[in-house]
Amino acid sequence: MTINIQYVHMPTSEAMNQLLTQKLQKLSAKYDWILSTDVYFKLENDSSGKNKVCEMKMEVPGPRLFAGSTEDNFEKAAAATLKEIERQLKKRKAVYSKR
Repeated sequence: MTINIQYVHMPTSEAMNQLLTQKLQKLSAKYDWILSTDVYFKLENDSSGKNKVCEMKMEVPGPRLFAGSTEDNFEKAAAATLKEIERQLKKRKAVYSKR
């Protein structure tokens, strides 16, 4: 699986790259049909404090999977996005295992 992590209008974080790569590799081991993942970290102009955005696009057989979340820090945003992607992967696996 190919992992592409991009930081939009902000500095990169090696610790975040390592953490996310580790978690995505665990998902890849569980679901071996994942082809690639694109991750985007963004800062939005939001006065409520929840301005850290994490979005993921995952290439899998069939339609692409997409999830995104906005939180008050990037770790929470990444965790919420990974949770949503894993939910979608479980759903996709259930659909394809019936065939």
